[in-house]
Amino acid sequence: MQSGTIRVDLHGMNCVQAQAAVDAALRRAGGSVYRLEVIHGYHGGTRLRDMIRRVYGRHPGVKRLETGLNQGSTELVLREY
Repeated sequence: MQSGTIRVDLHGMNCVQAQAAVDAALRRAGGSVYRLEVIHGYHGGTRLRDMIRRVYGRHPGVKRLETGLNQGSTELVLREY
């Protein structure tokens, strides 16, 4: 059983693979998971970051997006603490 935050690292993936990985993590997230930390990187461009923010910014299972601790990650808030 997982609790708190699930981390998904998308390095080396294209947008289709990245979306499949995030969707799978959202399906795995149980009631005790409140955040999904998506590590997309930023040195190689912004394609993954832009896709994450566009697709999951309006996803019904995501309450809101937050910028991660650095430019290379975005947190999907699923529920409050």
